[in-house]
Amino acid sequence: MSQQNEVAGIAERAADDKTLFGFWAYLMTDCMVFASLFATYSVLHNNTAGGPSGQDLFSMPYVMVETMLLLTSSFTVGLAILAARNHNRNTVIFWFALTFLLGTAFLTLELTEFSRLVVEGNSWRRSGFLSGYFTLVGTHGLHILIGLIWMLTTVPRLLTDGFSRVNLRRLTMLSLFWHFLDIVWIFIFTIVYLMGNIV
Repeated sequence: MSQQNEVAGIAERAADDKTLFGFWAYLMTDCMVFASLFATYSVLHNNTAGGPSGQDLFSMPYVMVETMLLLTSSFTVGLAILAARNHNRNTVIFWFALTFLLGTAFLTLELTEFSRLVVEGNSWRRSGFLSGYFTLVGTHGLHILIGLIWMLTTVPRLLTDGFSRVNLRRLTMLSLFWHFLDIVWIFIFTIVYLMGNIV
């Protein structure tokens, strides 16, 4: 019986390894998508067609609030995974709930910024710069929305299935995805907002 359990354990670990490898492969393809969007934005960022540039449109204090919300959510999701490894269900749910609220606040601010720009006549149709901006930042925002939906569908499973191997794997992949989005945002903050206010 112990030998059968050992074989079953090896098979489960192999399945986990395959799943995580597939997820890392997905993250690498997503990284290529964002790399192409950054390259496109870099080419278009000076093509304002006589319209406003980043210096004219972006409010750094506003963007700093967005950044702090997202970076804090990266910290809270890390705490959630630490709690998951200790099988502390209530703590996991608390930290993921806080991560969800921070992510929702970030996305709300981003959509508010988009809405303001469109109302002021600075939509993605105005210039190449704005087209590149909306595409890059909007794609990141779409990924944030996907992450929030993922939290809503994954975390509640702890209440029914507990800390099964599958649930722990799902939570781990969710946290990796969220950290990836935080890293992408750091590049957006630096290249789009920070350099956009300097150049």
